[in-house]
Amino acid sequence: MLLVAGPRLSFQTIIGATAMHKTNSIIMHRSRAEIFETAANLELWPKILPHYRYIKYLERGTDRNLVIMAASRFGIPISWVSEQVIDREKFEVRFHHLKAFTKGMFVVWTFKETPAGVLVEIAHDLNFRVPALAPVAEPIIGDFFIHHIANRTLQCMKAHLENKGKWRAT
Repeated sequence: MLLVAGPRLSFQTIIGATAMHKTNSIIMHRSRAEIFETAANLELWPKILPHYRYIKYLERGTDRNLVIMAASRFGIPISWVSEQVIDREKFEVRFHHLKAFTKGMFVVWTFKETPAGVLVEIAHDLNFRVPALAPVAEPIIGDFFIHHIANRTLQCMKAHLENKGKWRAT
């Protein structure tokens, strides 16, 4: 394995390692700002996303948070520590996973206005720390957990936002 010289190693500095890239997207029909603020508000997630068990803040700020995030997939509990950066200029919510099986993963939420509505996309990028295990880890971590949980997150967030304020007769 060849390492590129530099002060910090990231997924981009390891040449030849096996990488995983997953994207999930959905069109939402609310204002871009409202969707962005909902996605950035981690305190809200366990209330509107039934597969999120909890979010615990280790550090809290206006544009940067350090959190323990916990979700479940078919009853299998998972958790990880992540740094969240809220970039209101770029309309991006970024995460860097700091602990657990996904340590080193970068996650970027983007919000693009289109004629059909706001395209919300979540991109996950991870270089596996043990490249030889990538063929086994990628389907489990990438498809079974990440892809599924991200799809469910987008679907539930869309339902929450688009049903907000709608009156229902009982």
